[in-house]
Amino acid sequence: MIKLILQSVRHLVLWTVLTGLVYPLVITVIAQLAFPKQAVGSLVERNGKLVGSALLAQQFQGGNYFWPRPSADTYATVASGASNLGPTSGQQLTNVLNNLAAFRTGNNLATNAAVPADMVFASGSGLDPQISPEAARLQVDRVAAARHLPAAKVQALVAQFTEAPQLGFLGEARVNVLLLNLALDAIK
Repeated sequence: MIKLILQSVRHLVLWTVLTGLVYPLVITVIAQLAFPKQAVGSLVERNGKLVGSALLAQQFQGGNYFWPRPSADTYATVASGASNLGPTSGQQLTNVLNNLAAFRTGNNLATNAAVPADMVFASGSGLDPQISPEAARLQVDRVAAARHLPAAKVQALVAQFTEAPQLGFLGEARVNVLLLNLALDAIK
């Protein structure tokens, strides 16, 4: 019996060290070597100051910035997540209608203008950093007017920051809102 207990304890220690220490260390080293920027969170700095992560949405307000997707948790990284409201929820319908009205009003769109779903529905994590190119294009006139820039220049910036689907076929085209807004801030 003691032999069996000692053998079990040795296995517990061995597998704890292998799966709890060695494996995570090896994966961390491989990630740091293969993907150094992504392994530390794709942090974005401007003038030596950390301004965000290209992997996480943050709230931008005002007419002079592109707006990200709505967030069920106001872009908080600690308690990130979806609202868990179902499709038949009255609160979900209210949220969607409010987001729709705010986007249309904020961008001077007609009350019956089509709005991309990513600007109406909150993301599953509450932190998706990208919007669709269509959602960005609908915001161009507002941002250009607020910044006193030609709309064509802002549209060119949107095109510059539009990423194709991964490997050319996985997912959708997307625009990273943080990177786009930082590029706008860099324009003098």
